Amino acid sequence: MLNVFTLANGRLFQEEIEDPAKLAHLQPIWVDLEAPTAEEKGWISNRFGLTIPSDVVDDDLEESARFYEEDNGELHIRSDFLIEGDGGPDSKPSRNVRVAFILHHKVLFSIHAEDLPVFRLLRLRARRIPALIEDAKDVLLKLYDADAEYSADALEGIYDNLEAVSARVLRKDVDDAAAGEALTAIAREEDLNGRIRRNVMDTRRALSFMMRSRMLNAEQFEEARQILRDIDSLDSHTAFLFDKINFLMDAIVGFININQNKIIKIFSVASVALLPPTLIASIYGMNFRMIPELEWRYGYVYAIGLMLASVAAPFIYFRRKGWLK
Repeated sequence: MLNVFTLANGRLFQEEIEDPAKLAHLQPIWVDLEAPTAEEKGWISNRFGLTIPSDVVDDDLEESARFYEEDNGELHIRSDFLIEGDGGPDSKPSRNVRVAFILHHKVLFSIHAEDLPVFRLLRLRARRIPALIEDAKDVLLKLYDADAEYSADALEGIYDNLEAVSARVLRKDVDDAAAGEALTAIAREEDLNGRIRRNVMDTRRALSFMMRSRMLNAEQFEEARQILRDIDSLDSHTAFLFDKINFLMDAIVGFININQNKIIKIFSVASVALLPPTLIASIYGMNFRMIPELEWRYGYVYAIGLMLASVAAPFIYFRRKGWLK
């Protein structure tokens, strides 16, 4: 999919291109390619003279290939953007999607494999807020600004989800089924928190590269510094969430151990209670002349009663000690 954005009266206008003839008459500041075909890449090459490599959004790029400037002035940036999963059974999990940015002749080209919430947010703001964007560099900065805000919203969602888990775990009796559900929820939030941390780290690196490359004017440079300050404020939140996740994980594992100890305690008590009747049965099972049942009419009844009493005595003792609660 090929979307072209032009600037008119301080507002960003979007147009989806399905014919190369329409592309020839436009003067865009931003060209967005979502899962582009070879044909669409050919349109870009013919219209703007830009060749888009086939591996431009590969995840196995070396670190040195993520931020660089060509001899002809082309600026190349590879950044990861977050997509938060909704947690549904049929939905995709949270993930980071690689986006390639190329700044070529004052036009920003973005190439990615799927639609991103940050891009939708910027398109909505640019249509509603006049004078938000003035050139292609502003588009790139506003994308990183929206990415930091999207990460902050995702962190707020983690806070809410962990509070719900805390209410279930710390205020109610936790059985194995509830503990399993809580562990699944915590693992999902931990994965998202880690992806947010990686996402803001990548955004910080990209902004630092733009500031070092001297491509920004004074106003854009100050905006980049403000975005970096916003990103720095998120670090303490991610660290706190990691600590909270570890605490809840330890608490749930502790409840699981308690439940398992209850089961082991039952077997331990049963084993101790059955030792005396086993001893009595062993003694009375010996073929001695002096054992009561050979000369006493009620010998077997006496032996069975003695075994039952020997079982009851440990249970009465354990109950008074409170070990059976």
